[in-house]
Amino acid sequence: MGDCRMMKDENIMDRFQLSLKRIEEIQEEQECVESFREYFSRTAQFVLMIGRLWEKLGEEKPGDLSLEELNMRNHALYEDVLPENYGESYGNPSYAVRMLGDGYGQLLSFLYGEIRGEIVYAYEGRLSDITALNEIFLEIYGLFIMARQEGKDLPDEKEIRSALYWHISDYCDQTVTYRIRECLDPSLSFARDIIMDRDLRDLRYLYEFGEYISSSELMTAGFLNSLPQETINLMADTFTEGFRKGFEVMGRSLEGKKTVVIRYELGFERMIRRAVENFEKMGLKPIFYRAAVHTVDRNMNRKVGYYSQGPNKQYEYDHRQDNALYMDKAFRDRKLGVMRAAYEAYKKEAAWFAGPAVVETFGQEPFCPVNKKEAFSLTDKQERLMTACTGEAARILQEYIPGDKTSFTIIAFPVPAIGRDFEEIFKETIKINTLDYKTYQMIQQAVIDVLDQAESLEVKGRGDNQTDLKITLHRLSSPSKETNFENCVADVNIPAGEVFTSPLLRGTEGILHVESVYIGDICFKNLKMVFKDGMVTDYSCENFKSQKENRTLVKQVILKNHDTLPMGECAIGTNTAAYAMAERFGVIDKLPILIIEKMGPHFAVGDTCYSWAEDSPVYNPDGKEIVARDNEISLLRKSFDPSDREKKESLVFPGAGGKPVTITAPYFNCHTDITIPYRELGEINAVLPGEKSIGIIKNGRFAVPGTEELNKALMEV
Repeated sequence: MGDCRMMKDENIMDRFQLSLKRIEEIQEEQECVESFREYFSRTAQFVLMIGRLWEKLGEEKPGDLSLEELNMRNHALYEDVLPENYGESYGNPSYAVRMLGDGYGQLLSFLYGEIRGEIVYAYEGRLSDITALNEIFLEIYGLFIMARQEGKDLPDEKEIRSALYWHISDYCDQTVTYRIRECLDPSLSFARDIIMDRDLRDLRYLYEFGEYISSSELMTAGFLNSLPQETINLMADTFTEGFRKGFEVMGRSLEGKKTVVIRYELGFERMIRRAVENFEKMGLKPIFYRAAVHTVDRNMNRKVGYYSQGPNKQYEYDHRQDNALYMDKAFRDRKLGVMRAAYEAYKKEAAWFAGPAVVETFGQEPFCPVNKKEAFSLTDKQERLMTACTGEAARILQEYIPGDKTSFTIIAFPVPAIGRDFEEIFKETIKINTLDYKTYQMIQQAVIDVLDQAESLEVKGRGDNQTDLKITLHRLSSPSKETNFENCVADVNIPAGEVFTSPLLRGTEGILHVESVYIGDICFKNLKMVFKDGMVTDYSCENFKSQKENRTLVKQVILKNHDTLPMGECAIGTNTAAYAMAERFGVIDKLPILIIEKMGPHFAVGDTCYSWAEDSPVYNPDGKEIVARDNEISLLRKSFDPSDREKKESLVFPGAGGKPVTITAPYFNCHTDITIPYRELGEINAVLPGEKSIGIIKNGRFAVPGTEELNKALMEV
């Protein structure tokens, strides 16, 4: 076994060295048509820089280079796509098209973007990935040389597209399989070794990850180093205890579970080290994997794994739909086949998986994307293929890692970009994340006791907020034993502070409006969504001058390319302390949805709060079972057979633009929260049988007896 691996490694090394030798010759050659020489020369220079990096990383030991030297190397690796240089980077589709022409520009910008992934492959020692990219670069270059030899200026664009397509498809069994392995296999310990073995007081460790390191990561790590160990312990202990409580609250067992994935932004390693120690005491070995680099593995709307803030969000945005190059039915089927085979190969590791533990950040400068006509974009047909692929991938995942056998936890902290009050905001965030569990539990139970009397809810905005919603609730057959709303305190979703339910769809209708809300990296302005029978029938925002661009942004980021989505959750946030902090420091527009959702009512579009686990009973601390785990669509799972494409139970709902939509599958595989902050909220009323109503919130203040404590923080702002 060892000899075979050595032979394989030697073969890859030979291919790697041969590729570098040939690429080195490109800079001296004049055979390629002149207008393309600069592209191939500059890309060759980058590849050769990676070749030199590979050699140096193999020789160096931690501490060999100074902080300044490491920063210079990091800058050299990423400088081409930094904002100040991006206007003339081949990673920029607009520049590539301007220099290389429409069609060729997009394809070669795609190739350059993939080749830039060699940076992290070099740091992780993934020589086969580097070699494969070098070889496809040479193959594409060869097409241009061959065209000149045949008396043509350029190869046919279709030849280039075909070569790239088959490269992606042929290597899919390698890229997709490795991605699944690194999410499940604790023996891949690249990041863990850095976190646990380096002197975290020496910030040179940050450069070992291979990510772009900005002042934000350096300042965050430096700030955490200034905190006493007791504070670090409090942060980490709250985080890991939330994960443990998740299993306890949901009545699930940790028995047989051996691994947990930790996802976070670089700079928080001191806290993460303590979290690793805590998880290991629970018998869980933490796994760290990088946010996906390869196009086949990337998530279009968010980073999943560990990551830095990155060199340029516009660069990432420009390449978010690069899969338009290769997404067709044949590729979809191949990718799904590889996924299933990979999960089967790692089914033992899949059974060990307990779930993800996530540290989010907030405070970054608002990102206002620019839509470029030159960038790849999915066609309507490809969007449908992607949606189907995502759904089938989720079903495969459920086979090997059932949702009712895992849990999760998520917590958030600010980064220095939030402004001059960073340190104070950070300390206030720690307080918010550690609010008294029992106090919120009792207050929220008082709210639930009123809500459980209601047939529906009325939610209305105030001032310029145009929200006017009616939410239909489940009927309780045994109110003494059942409840509609979960009493959510600080377990999986930290901080404490919400009660939530999965509403019924029929009869749920109206307008949801919020003046400003972050969804991922994007701040949506004047977001509006219209519902009829619980389904989104219209939507808009005001991020761009063009309404078409605005609708496209909402569809891609919030609807996840579905034609419509149901309202999967209705919740009331109770964390007025978080709201008061945000208003005091003027950062409410920079907070993540994790905290924002606790600062007013929020509504999720997509699957229910209990998707893939609706049949597992869930109970509140008072012993009542939460029965609102389904809606009309999720109930389709009882008759759904993905292998039977002919006979399926279906439901017809109103869709976007007023067109009826037939729904046959129980899940959309997304769940996106949208919150109305207290300052935009007029009232929430529980509507009882006979049209009588009880006020839950009036003029942005809690009105239920027993909730007076919540209003104290609101009176401070």
